[in-house]
Amino acid sequence: MTGTLVLAGTPIGDVADAPPRLAAELAAADVIAAEDTRRLRRLTQALDVVPAGRIVSYFEGNEAARTPELADALAGGARVLLVTDAGMPSVSDPGYRLVAAAVERGVKVTAVPGPSAVLTALAVSGLPVDRFCFEGFLPRKAGERLSRLREVEGERRTLVYFEAPHRLDDTLAAMTEVFGADRRAAVCRELTKTYEEVKRGGLGELATWAAEGVRGEITVVVEGAPESGPGELDAEELVRRVRIREEAGERRKEAIAAVAADAGLPKREVFDAVVAAKNAAKGTTKGATKDAAKNSGSGLPS
Repeated sequence: MTGTLVLAGTPIGDVADAPPRLAAELAAADVIAAEDTRRLRRLTQALDVVPAGRIVSYFEGNEAARTPELADALAGGARVLLVTDAGMPSVSDPGYRLVAAAVERGVKVTAVPGPSAVLTALAVSGLPVDRFCFEGFLPRKAGERLSRLREVEGERRTLVYFEAPHRLDDTLAAMTEVFGADRRAAVCRELTKTYEEVKRGGLGELATWAAEGVRGEITVVVEGAPESGPGELDAEELVRRVRIREEAGERRKEAIAAVAADAGLPKREVFDAVVAAKNAAKGTTKGATKDAAKNSGSGLPS
């Protein structure tokens, strides 16, 4: 007989949100794999539970190495309970490798449903909830972050992201650049905790607010792209989208083709807009140079 892997959702803030089954599973498990054993101890104390099983750490740094050990325990008949610091294991937290290993060995995988920052933020955001997609954490490097954002530039579904507080201002600034300053969003901070805050507004407004510094655990919800038919995007917007893709590392030809496909326009139309903008910029530069020369010759300040 093989064992059972139990993925247990833990409170994202208020410990009173712990699902009723969590205490029973903590008490009965043969092995408890915890992202942070110190947080696990605080949780068991709050729930008045004394675990009878072995407790091991299971976090990003040792996940790959420890997975075979836990998979062997499951294959041997153990009931392994997996908990992370907050929310559901394997959702931007350790767990996927162990679930995959258990499935590969034919081990039963079940879950104790619990609080989710993704669904909680989505529900309180005030944005459409009928269709959404979860994008997890964005890359830390600016170029990679822009590249990831442009992949979903035309996504119609509501977008949900996790972000670290010290990177929130950069992320919102990048979102403003790619999605536009007026795209509606909500920054959900410290959900279900004492200082819970939901800041709603346009991305540009939120980026300005975040520049002053934000603390706590962050979930960002962004409105999906508005529906737009062929010809509804003006030349300036087409050029802006091409520029964003180029800055993220795409060649101009590829960027133009992608923007044209997203907008439902012929590639020639986007190409013409880019060329016109380039020529206009050159004309402005030449005009400024001539004016500077005239001012220099007349003794006026340049």
